[in-house]
Amino acid sequence: MAAHRFALRFSNLCTSVLATGAIFTAAMAVAPIQASGQVDARMLRQPDVSQSHIAFVYAGDIWIVEKEGGTARRLSSPRGGEQFPRFSPDGSQIAFSGFYDGNPDVYTIPALGGEPNRVTYHPGGDRALDWTPDGNILFASGRETGIGRVNQLFTISPTGGLPTKLPVPYGEFGAISPDGSTLAYTPKPQGYSTWKRYQGGTAADIWLFDLGSYESENITENPFEDGHPMWHGETIYFASNRGPNQRLNIWAYDQSNGETRQVTEFSDFDISFPAIGPSDIVFQAGGSLYLMDLATETVREVQIDVVTDLAETRPHVEEVSGLIQWANISPTGQRAVFQARGEIFTVPAEDGVIRKLTHTSGAAERYPSWSPDGRYIAYMSDATGEYELTIRTADGTGEEERLTRLGEGLRYNPFWSPDSRKIAFWDYTQTLNIYDVDTERLTQVDTGPKCGVGPGAVLNHCVDRIACP
Repeated sequence: MAAHRFALRFSNLCTSVLATGAIFTAAMAVAPIQASGQVDARMLRQPDVSQSHIAFVYAGDIWIVEKEGGTARRLSSPRGGEQFPRFSPDGSQIAFSGFYDGNPDVYTIPALGGEPNRVTYHPGGDRALDWTPDGNILFASGRETGIGRVNQLFTISPTGGLPTKLPVPYGEFGAISPDGSTLAYTPKPQGYSTWKRYQGGTAADIWLFDLGSYESENITENPFEDGHPMWHGETIYFASNRGPNQRLNIWAYDQSNGETRQVTEFSDFDISFPAIGPSDIVFQAGGSLYLMDLATETVREVQIDVVTDLAETRPHVEEVSGLIQWANISPTGQRAVFQARGEIFTVPAEDGVIRKLTHTSGAAERYPSWSPDGRYIAYMSDATGEYELTIRTADGTGEEERLTRLGEGLRYNPFWSPDSRKIAFWDYTQTLNIYDVDTERLTQVDTGPKCGVGPGAVLNHCVDRIACP
């Protein structure tokens, strides 16, 4: 009954916090900058190339730079992000997806800057893919599928109006041949997956669909990922990880003889979101942009400088009351601890002060757990760059103490033994570990699905059974 009363009081407290915005944290991010103000940006995403320029997304905005490289210029700065800038066939306009009014819609903007023009109006998300040879915009949308995880392909005039659905059941990425007769597309959502070397049933293939006869052909039928088809005469370039190093690279399919060959040889990083222009293919690899000349198929990195005021990284106060996670009650039931935006807070059940125990803008603390004797709070901190078991006093005095130095890998969910002398936690290898506070010794207890499936009842049972006999 007492626990129930505390739960009600703590719920009321969280409601009050949410309503009043009473919990804040200082937020600060640091980006490496040169004395000139140029940023070693990397993370230049979703590029496209025209005869003279490259457009790309950086920090949620669209930027443009000459193909030779140099200092990029920002084309968009509204609240809300942009994705997938795509040059029109003549290079004068850029179509893109903008998150301006609650969901992504297709917009156009003059290639050298100007006011965005909204093209699509629908509650469903619309992802810009390409321009058609006759000057319309090809986009993917789930507006008519009724299934949240799949899209269909549509075309629409850059001036707006009603879209036309292409006669294929599903589609995620695609392009129409220069003569307008054939669609090359992937019906499965290859491109966003973080799985490496996946060869399961949802691995994407590239299909050719004749828009006149409705005949179709799978041109990449194999267990690997194939996607992002791009037309160049009789050749269809695409991204695939079927090579010996199983990294995504550019491959080419010759329509005249049906042969497929590997073009690029990236082994350290996957290439991502390639796009084709009149004479080049542009793509990202390792955070940088590369151009591949279509005439010679030679590749060069494009050196790009991004000059920005870094307003997003300026230290500021951030409300975190809506980001509460992983609450844990103190042994007395008088306070609770939780994480919010990578910091650890304790709050009273009713009256009292809210304590922010950590002040690490550059690190994340997660999974706080109160020791049964009430003296300490254990959590995982990535202050070293990897998550390590860490403790500090529950009243916030003194410095935190890092207990493990395990290095690379993820760790989760510390649990205290009843005598507050041992801490059990599990890691990304599904290994259950126990740290002895007195001897400072870490022991690997067991490995397997029974004690590594997650923070639920099974893990609690394993901790109680092994760490807390």
